[in-house]
Amino acid sequence: MPTEASTSTAPTSPTRPSFIDWIGRNPSVTMLGGLIVLAVIFFSAMAPSRFLSLDTPRAMAFQMPELGILALAMMVPLMSGGLNLAIIATANLSALVMAAIITKMIGPTSPPQALFGVIAFALAAGLVTSLIIGLITGVIVAFLGVHPILVTLGTMTAVKGIAVYATNGGVIGGFPPPILFLGNGTLAGVPVPMVFFVLCAVLVAVVMSHAPFGVAVRMIGSNEKATRYSGVATDWMVVGVYILSSLLCWVAAVIMMARFNSARAGYAESYLLITILAAVLGGIDPNGGFGKVVGLFMSLILLQIISTGFTLVGFSPHLTEAIWGATMILAIAIALVRDRWITHLWLRKTSK
Repeated sequence: MPTEASTSTAPTSPTRPSFIDWIGRNPSVTMLGGLIVLAVIFFSAMAPSRFLSLDTPRAMAFQMPELGILALAMMVPLMSGGLNLAIIATANLSALVMAAIITKMIGPTSPPQALFGVIAFALAAGLVTSLIIGLITGVIVAFLGVHPILVTLGTMTAVKGIAVYATNGGVIGGFPPPILFLGNGTLAGVPVPMVFFVLCAVLVAVVMSHAPFGVAVRMIGSNEKATRYSGVATDWMVVGVYILSSLLCWVAAVIMMARFNSARAGYAESYLLITILAAVLGGIDPNGGFGKVVGLFMSLILLQIISTGFTLVGFSPHLTEAIWGATMILAIAIALVRDRWITHLWLRKTSK
């Protein structure tokens, strides 16, 4: 007669997720990883001595952060189903406010105590400037129901107009070493701007994935009416979206003015469409609700590799943006094929 031990079934160990499962959960990251590998191989073959030099990743680490933080500022409203066309104008006006305070209140004979006091005051003034722009934008979008494209287009035009009027289109520059360190210094060999970017990326990733605010923003991007009926204060959440976006613009403003040792109303205007490109290429759904910071980070790496590689190979810098646009079109085409392929494999696996 069989004993209880002989008839009992042994506990089955949990099966590891297959490669297809992992791809299905991370399609954008998988695609971008492949494109990065292809780009590295291509430019390594085209200019091996220069592209494979240690100076290349160092230069990329200094160049990418300002675009990366602005891309994060674009990602947050995109996740809510909105858009912020005023990120560049906000960053430039914030930088001009900080630059004006620093250059007017700090002289060659200023003592160190006054130096750091003025810098702190200037940073606070720039932060308040950005937050006011974000608050006004968010209130108009949330409570007046105007489409974010129209609101942020108007905000962009108004803010840039204020900046040009206040400076006559000129440049404010000449900052003390503590400011320049924020854009050109290193910490343990890592560029300070990259440290800022990584901190901002981690903060945004945690907030958008785990904090109640981020979960609510994702829900708004997926279905705003259902989110409102579930008891979420969607209006104030949308206001918070544009405030957070403007906060990131302030961080980008600090890095830009420190790197360029100047501030101007027209700096980095070409970055506006590139931030949207980076977000969409990184898997951020332009309709809202879906996307990951890691995808955005990898898309920025890909775009920076293309830009740096073209420069080293000797192609015209004006061709870079065209290649970026072609990369996005290629990525969208690959994504369509990828999604159909993954769906087919998934259906075959689940039907077994």
